[in-house]
Amino acid sequence: MQIEFPVTVTLFGYSVLIHPILEWIGIFLAMRLYAILKKKKKSDLSSTQSLSIVIGALIGALIGSKIIGTLENPAAIFEVKNQFLYFWTSNTIVGGLAFGILGVELTKKIIKYNESTGDLMVYPLILAMIIGRIGCFLTGVFENTFGIPTDFIFGMYLGDAYLRHPVTLYEIGFLIIFAFVNYFISKKMTFPSGFLFQFFILNYFTFRFFLDFIKPKINIIFNLSTIQLTCLFMILYYCILIFKNRKSIYFKNKRY
Repeated sequence: MQIEFPVTVTLFGYSVLIHPILEWIGIFLAMRLYAILKKKKKSDLSSTQSLSIVIGALIGALIGSKIIGTLENPAAIFEVKNQFLYFWTSNTIVGGLAFGILGVELTKKIIKYNESTGDLMVYPLILAMIIGRIGCFLTGVFENTFGIPTDFIFGMYLGDAYLRHPVTLYEIGFLIIFAFVNYFISKKMTFPSGFLFQFFILNYFTFRFFLDFIKPKINIIFNLSTIQLTCLFMILYYCILIFKNRKSIYFKNKRY
């Protein structure tokens, strides 16, 4: 089946990209899943605290996605005619995640809530990211989420004349595999609160660091892009967190 990129749908007589529609569907379903998991686990978070944390995460993610997205190509800031439009249309999930986490931590300090809240967000995040990446894939080369040209067996035509790495599909595959691995280890082992979220973030940013070597990028320093430098910072930070908590990790019937 030949896909015509970018994929659009007709709404009220207008042709609209399917990507933003899928992003909002992903966010909605993720929030519903989070509410279900929160109720099932009987979290001590009040509705007001939970809403505050979600808002903090969304604001941080919105700002971070655009800051890191804009800094992917710093020189372009001075070349474009409308800097605000360039900033507003520059996005990356790496910045969204990094600053979303910062937004959560700042919000928790403001509302004086000290317990970890990340574990409940792992599967909602994975769900939202998978649905969002489907939208990225269906946009093809008309958005900066495609791979470099390749002769690899998985190479695909994404809207131009080249076979390219379908990096969004690679990411979807990674997220699905991680979800199963995360479920398996959570059944076999006991972790301190917040560990599963830390484990997810560490693995995702490690995956993205290497994935971006097969994406078009502008190197900032040491042949690394802004996104990769952000990934390295997050990898280092979460390696330290996990190392500190290593003695609290157990197999169900045996200390790890």
